[in-house]
This record gives sequence, structure tokens and C-alpha cells, in this order.
Amino acid sequence: MPEPLTPGELRELDRQHVWHPYGPMPGREDPLVVESASGVRLRLAEPVEGVRELVDGMSSWWSAIHGYNHPVLNEAVRGQLGRMSHVMFGGLTHEPAVRLAAKLVEITPEPLRHVFLADSGSVSVEVAVKMCLQYWRSLGRPEKRRMLTWRGGYHGDTWQPMAVCDPQGGMHQLWSGVLPEQVFADAPPAGFDAGADPAYEAHLRELMARHAHELAGVIVEPVVQGAGGMRFHSPALLRLLREVCDEHDVLLVFDEIATGFGRSGELFAAGHAAVSPDVMCLGKALTGGYLTMSATLCTTRVAEGISRGEVPVLAHGPTFMGNPLAAAVANASIELLLGYDWRQEVKRIEAGLRDGLAEALELPNVREVRVLGAIGVVQLDRPLDAAGMSAASRAAVREGVWLRPFRDLLYVMPPYITGDDDLARICTAVRAAAAAAGR
Repeated sequence: MPEPLTPGELRELDRQHVWHPYGPMPGREDPLVVESASGVRLRLAEPVEGVRELVDGMSSWWSAIHGYNHPVLNEAVRGQLGRMSHVMFGGLTHEPAVRLAAKLVEITPEPLRHVFLADSGSVSVEVAVKMCLQYWRSLGRPEKRRMLTWRGGYHGDTWQPMAVCDPQGGMHQLWSGVLPEQVFADAPPAGFDAGADPAYEAHLRELMARHAHELAGVIVEPVVQGAGGMRFHSPALLRLLREVCDEHDVLLVFDEIATGFGRSGELFAAGHAAVSPDVMCLGKALTGGYLTMSATLCTTRVAEGISRGEVPVLAHGPTFMGNPLAAAVANASIELLLGYDWRQEVKRIEAGLRDGLAEALELPNVREVRVLGAIGVVQLDRPLDAAGMSAASRAAVREGVWLRPFRDLLYVMPPYITGDDDLARICTAVRAAAAAAGR
């Protein structure tokens, strides 16, 4: 074994060679060095702002719903590792993947019956869009090749997902004119409790009718728009989308990568509207934050339509598709989630976030506070610049909490095992970060 590197050596090598997400190369700021994690805490390799341990308010980008170093999930990985870590999925199968597919069919809305396992959320969206396009091509209607979505959305950083992200307010303006041109509705009216909006309904109906002949599918994040702005919208809009998609013979895709597995207060956000899509994307919390894996589910109608085409197979096949280690820990994570009253825990977190973040409204630079399930958002009155971002993050670290602000947002998605004291600490850190950003 090589000698362990000091924190300083790690930072220097990181600066020279490691390209971090959404960052320049070389990096302008040193990331914090994490040496271990357990429960809801990240242990740093050395103190930062006088703090050695941080409560994770982000669930590692919304995936570690059970926290870190969980004995049940650890044992699932160890047990599978002793049998096989990987085997190709082309022409072979194995129990962890089969069990996972069957369990996902059981817990997702009917009539989703078929599961394609991939290796990241973005790839699950790639597969979903490909399913829609190939379905209509197989039925002899290749002109149905565009997707409709609404502004404010985010679906990932690979090619097709970027094409259905918000082309103006999102992170992918660089690729305007290069990406496939999709059809964009206005952003949905804000507010989970907003109810029906006749003007917006008319807008959606008119847009769908005008483009129905060329639309392969509609793709949205149900109820919660995540990285596009952490906005909430009414479940009534999902029922409207289901209705107009059926009326115009267009497939409906729900991207539940961020909202799946209880985050919004329902097991899947579609449950708020009692609506089922034709295709559903899952990821992030699927494995409890242990390994990268995603799933794209579809109805029998979609699967059989593709399989009757000129190319009677879904033309996609990741090397690590159905990875046994990831499938085993995903099975364990789902069993763990369903084995206790997760709904009550999410309600408890929701109540704590409502109480703890409400005080942020007293700050002059805070525009809005919104909470849904285990999601809390504080929206500022201006975007955080580089200095403001750093100041906000440092203020949170001083309170013993890890946050990752972006644009004009301070938001939290804590693990479901976060206790009341740690939840209060997270809220204190958000308020401190907001105050620091306003200076």
C-alpha cells in the first residue's frame, strides 16, 4: 500500500489533475478533503474554519437518503462482492438485477412493466428519449421526433438531456444551435398548492395541438424542478399533461431522478397527482448513494411498439448495465426504505425545515422560502457571484454544515435519518449562509 497523502499533497495533485463538476481547470478554489463519512456527517482530513465534521445537508447531491456507512448497505455490497462484482448484461443475467427490476415494477405506478438498467441519471434520460423516438419510428411515424417540455427544467448533462433542459436559464446555453431543437412551453406556474391555472392550461393545450404531428414525447420533472431552479408546481399540471398526451397520441415521460424514493413526500412525485407516465427515469437515491445506477421504466405499449419495428431491439447497451454490486445495494436500499415509516420521517423533516427556514425571510436579501417534503429552498434576491458563493459556503461550514449553493439558491435535501438537532443546525447554517451572501 502506498503511503497516505497529506491534505496539502492531495490538494496540490487535485489542483493539477482533477477536473471537478461545473468548474474550471485548474480549479480556482480548493475543495474540502473528506477522509470518511458516517451517518449524516462528513469527516474532513483537517479542520476548516475551526470545524472537523460537517452535517451533510445535500445527501451527496440528493442520493444518500440513508446517510453514510450504513451497516445494511455495507453488508449488501460485501455479500455481493464475494460472489461477483460485475458481469456483462448482454446475453447474461443475474439475481440482483432481476430482483431489482421486479421490485421497481412493483413499487412504481401501473402500467410501468419493463425496466432498462443503466449507469447514471443522464443516461436514463438518454434512454427515455430514445425509447420515444424509436417507438414512433417503429410504428412508421418518423416525423414524430421532437420532445416537448417546459422551461425551468433540468434533465442532465449528456446530449439529449441537455436538449430538453431550459435553453435560456439553464447551464447549457453554450450549445444553442447545436443541440436538437425541442418545443418549450412556458415555465409552469409556481407553487405546489397553486391549483389549476386556466391561462396556462390553454397555453399547454394550444402548444400541444400545434406540434402534435411532430412530437414523440413530453418530458418533465413532476412536481419539483430540481437543478433548473428548485421550483415546485401543482400536481394538477401532471394530470393535464396526461390528458393532453392521450388526446394527441404523444408519450409522457416523468424524470423522477431527483424526486424518486420519497424526497417530495410521496414515494414517487407522480403519486401526488395519481398519474402514471409511459416512461419513467430513476437514479440518484436508487442505490442509497453507494454506487452509480439508473433505471428507465416503460409500459408494455412502448416496449412492444419498439420490438415490432424494423430494428426490433432498443438500440442501447451500457457496459456496466445491470452491475451486480449496484443492483445488490439498490435492492438493500429499497428494502431499507420500505421497512420503516419513511413517510413520517420526511414529514418530520418537512416540519423542521418549515420552522427553521422561516426566520430567513427576515433577512433583507431573501426573496422566498419554500419547502416540500425533505426539500428546503431559500431564494435570494440576486445570484451569488464567486465571492458570494464562497462566503455563503464558508458561513455554513463555520456552523458545521455542508451546503452547495448555486445561482441565487441556498437549498437543502438532507438524509432521511437526520435528527432534529442536526436539522436545526442545517437551518441555522442556511440562515448564516444567506446573511453572509447579503453582505
